[in-house]
Amino acid sequence: MGCSNAWELETIAEPDSPPADLEPPAGCPTILLVEDEEFVRQVTSEVLQSAGYHVLEAREAIEATVAFRRHRQEVRLLITDVVMPGQNGRDLARELRSVCPDLKTLFISGYPENVVTRDASEERAVFYLPKPFSADSLVLSVRAILEHGMIAQTSLARRAAGSG
Repeated sequence: MGCSNAWELETIAEPDSPPADLEPPAGCPTILLVEDEEFVRQVTSEVLQSAGYHVLEAREAIEATVAFRRHRQEVRLLITDVVMPGQNGRDLARELRSVCPDLKTLFISGYPENVVTRDASEERAVFYLPKPFSADSLVLSVRAILEHGMIAQTSLARRAAGSG
């Protein structure tokens, strides 16, 4: 299950610098990142922080719920793995969106998009980025979601993974 062994990414090479062509985001938007695999969580967090985001990290849904309650007014985006011990990412997103309906959600997963988003297809502001992803595709996707409420190029992840 999962794709932890597929994390041979560009992300590792330069986690301290954002993609060169991106301006830092206005303000310091807060992202709640939920990922049970420590390496994936750390690298993803470093990439987002180097791009100008404030990142709250959680290993699982219970930690994420506590962090969200403490920082509900600041959190603009939930980035969550789908398959995690305990509560899965889809249920976590549904729970947090019941409290904050405008919370945007980016699912990250090694599973195909139709499996990840099947229960969320009617919800607004739910997006998907397949693992493995590059630092550029992560930052560009997050920027597009926060600024425009969409992922501008659906082929970003495929290009970053070298398949398109």
